[in-house]
Amino acid sequence: MDQIKIGKFIATRRKEQGMTQAVLAEKLGISDRAISKWENGKSMPDSGIMLELCDLLRINVNELLSGERIMAEAYDKLAEENLLAMRREVEEKNRQMLKMEYLIAFPAVIAGLIMVILASFIEMPIWLRIALIVFALLLIFTVAFIAVGIEQKAGYYECQNCHHRYVPTYWQVNLAMHMGRTRYMKCPECGKRSWQKKVLTKEG
Repeated sequence: MDQIKIGKFIATRRKEQGMTQAVLAEKLGISDRAISKWENGKSMPDSGIMLELCDLLRINVNELLSGERIMAEAYDKLAEENLLAMRREVEEKNRQMLKMEYLIAFPAVIAGLIMVILASFIEMPIWLRIALIVFALLLIFTVAFIAVGIEQKAGYYECQNCHHRYVPTYWQVNLAMHMGRTRYMKCPECGKRSWQKKVLTKEG
């Protein structure tokens, strides 16, 4: 999606409705700085306020995502293109989050293991040895909890029995047996347990 085009369209429609950025922001319950970012193409409206924004600008969501008014005959085609574009953006966002999980987890685990090895084999006061080991374990466990949280939020898990895709709770993911990002969990749809793989989108 072209954020610059969408931003200019929002600005045009806002002015056509006789609203300043401050007035539109007040109606949406957000800051006028957010409106300015949209109109400059630096960010997109959050999905939670898109319908309200479209109502105020007297457009539909498809027109908002296209950055232009749409003739009836072109509506279906552009709607499909916008849905595909949004799906690609969600998939890419989830992919980036999963990359971040590795970037956070691996260095922290390696650093923690190095500290444990140093504490085990290098001569040092006993209190320092204990402190170093405790700190290393706290580091590893803290980062592990954060990494699981990132994994849980990024994408979905797919049941291998009914192929239902869903987002489990943090503790369902954290407490489940796992091999990499594949976790043994109970499906909320069919009620069966299986090794559920991490997938990036809701649809197959």
